[in-house]
Amino acid sequence: MDPDPNLVRSPIVGLDALEDHPTHGGADSDPKERVRAAAPDGHLNWLFVDLNSYFASVEQEVRPELRGRPLGVVPMLADTTVCIAASYEAKAFGVRTGTLVADAKRMCPELVLVEARHEIYVDYHHRVVEAVESCLPVTAVLSIDEMACRLMGRERPLLAAIELGRKVKAAIRRKAGPTLSSSVGLATNRYLAKVASDMEKPDGLVALPLDVLPDALGLLALGDLPGIGARTEKRLSEKGIQTVNQLLALECNQAGELWGSVWGERLWHWLRGEDFEMAETEHLKSLSHQHVLAPEMRTPDKAWAVAHKLLHKAAMRLRAGGLWASGIGLAVGFAGPKGERGPVSTYGVPTKGWKAELKLMECQDNPTLIAALTRLWASRPAGAQYDHPYFIGVHLKGLVPDRLHTLNLFDGTEDDQSRARLLAVMDQLNNKYGMSTLAPATMLTAYKSAPTRIAFHSIPELF
Repeated sequence: MDPDPNLVRSPIVGLDALEDHPTHGGADSDPKERVRAAAPDGHLNWLFVDLNSYFASVEQEVRPELRGRPLGVVPMLADTTVCIAASYEAKAFGVRTGTLVADAKRMCPELVLVEARHEIYVDYHHRVVEAVESCLPVTAVLSIDEMACRLMGRERPLLAAIELGRKVKAAIRRKAGPTLSSSVGLATNRYLAKVASDMEKPDGLVALPLDVLPDALGLLALGDLPGIGARTEKRLSEKGIQTVNQLLALECNQAGELWGSVWGERLWHWLRGEDFEMAETEHLKSLSHQHVLAPEMRTPDKAWAVAHKLLHKAAMRLRAGGLWASGIGLAVGFAGPKGERGPVSTYGVPTKGWKAELKLMECQDNPTLIAALTRLWASRPAGAQYDHPYFIGVHLKGLVPDRLHTLNLFDGTEDDQSRARLLAVMDQLNNKYGMSTLAPATMLTAYKSAPTRIAFHSIPELF
């Protein structure tokens, strides 16, 4: 069969243009589904799944009375925090991830607020992974609500990949729940598949074969590309790059110079559809935990207990990933009186910010990390204006994987090996029974504070 001329002519077309093809339309097609595709002879390598308004959708799945209502998921029930997720009903009023709760209430008076429950989101995450794997293997879980699947053999032709995308979306609704909609992207590399998944939300299905890339990408803004945030976009604009087409017109070496790192060259290749594996030396470079303190926790002693708990969680993640830290950082935001003039935090609190870092010999054990954190805490500013910390952040940096870890004089000693075995047992028990099963007494004050939160850009953990 000759290709539909509309598909060849237009880089992005609707479902109607595909319904005459024998593998599309018919009784099994969902007329509400939005598909974007192009030339039917294209071959693709990746399928990317992105759950829509994931935390809010899970809450609406678990609590049917919330369906169809504007919903905001928050870390705590306080006007000074922010929404970490919003349902599409809330988004219609302008409520977004990062919207201050007090502002969200003004924007949407009927907004329902629910406190985040990470255990449920992780449970549904595993249901979604199982649903996707009933259609094809998951190659990489990239976050709580994103995963990528490599296409093989007969899965790679454009129309076969689109049909597989439909099956994945249907399997998620069937196995995880009808409120869990997803957007699926298809492309020749994982980066572009992610781009495709963002192009049609909610409940979209987008394909970007090679022959439509320049035209399709030219329709996007720079900020639509993963890795180009507001600061990067501003920096690119200052250097004369204000559109995706201008970015595509660069030579590879120019892209590298523009970013000042290998990232620019990688992006240049990805935007041209090239598919390649990352180098073996690619690994997590840093990890952090942060927490906005509830009003009753805004004292130095209680804030220190929270900092200790955040470090405890970060150290467990460090060891679970087979990583070693060569630096540690501490950030503290101090709340001022409500009428005070000066900087105001994202959370609407008048603030004074402070942060400091220490270099470490590569380590992953609690005693060394706690000693370093104690030094940082002792160096924080003193005085009445610093008596009310409202924000704590702990940051482990300069991470090195086991295979690249440099041994020091004490590695391999009997004491060191015993300590490593003890930490392994502690982590095993904490993973199984909860992260406070075995923990330093200094963090007991923070037992109910700083609960586990799920970052959108990290694989979910239960600690």
